[in-house]
Amino acid sequence: MKKTGWRTYRRPDDKSGGHGVGWSPIIPYKFKVPQGWEEVPVSIADLGGTEIDLRFGNSKEGRLFVIVAPVLRFADLGDDAKIEEIGPPEKVINAFGPEVIGESVEGKVLSMEVAEHSGRTYYQFELEPPHCLITATAAGNRLYLFSVTANGLQWKRHYKNLKQIADSFRVV
Repeated sequence: MKKTGWRTYRRPDDKSGGHGVGWSPIIPYKFKVPQGWEEVPVSIADLGGTEIDLRFGNSKEGRLFVIVAPVLRFADLGDDAKIEEIGPPEKVINAFGPEVIGESVEGKVLSMEVAEHSGRTYYQFELEPPHCLITATAAGNRLYLFSVTANGLQWKRHYKNLKQIADSFRVV
C-alpha cells in the first residue's frame, strides 16, 4: 500500500458564514487530511443544518464535518469564550454529542481527553457506536465541534489516520 501525503486545510478568511445578524466573522480553523479527502458541499438541509460550516470526506476512509455554533445558545460568555467556561468535558459531550451523532451519547463515550495548544483548551472524545472522534473548543463567541466519523470497516482500516485528523484540529 503506498503511503500518501497529507495536506493542511485552512478555512479561508473571506469564506461566508457567521450565521445571522450581529455575528463576528468566524475565526479560521485548520486541520490535516490525507490526500484523497475532498471538500463536500454543505446543504442547509443537512443534519445540523445551518451550523455545519464545512464537510470533507473520502468514500474509502470516512468523513468529517465542522459545526460552528453560537456560544450564546449555552451561556453568555462574551466575545472571548473558553471551552472551560461552557463546562467540563462530560457536560460538553452530553450537551453537544447529540447534535453531532443525532442521538444521546449515554454509554457511548469511550474516552475523554483534555489537551492544550497555544493556550487554547481542546476536549477530545471517542464515541462508539457510531464510530466518531469529536474535538471541541471555543473561540470568539462560538463553539467549534470537529467530528470525524467512519463505518466499521473504515474505522478498522483507517483508525490511525482518522485519529490523526481529529488530533490536528486547531482554531487559528
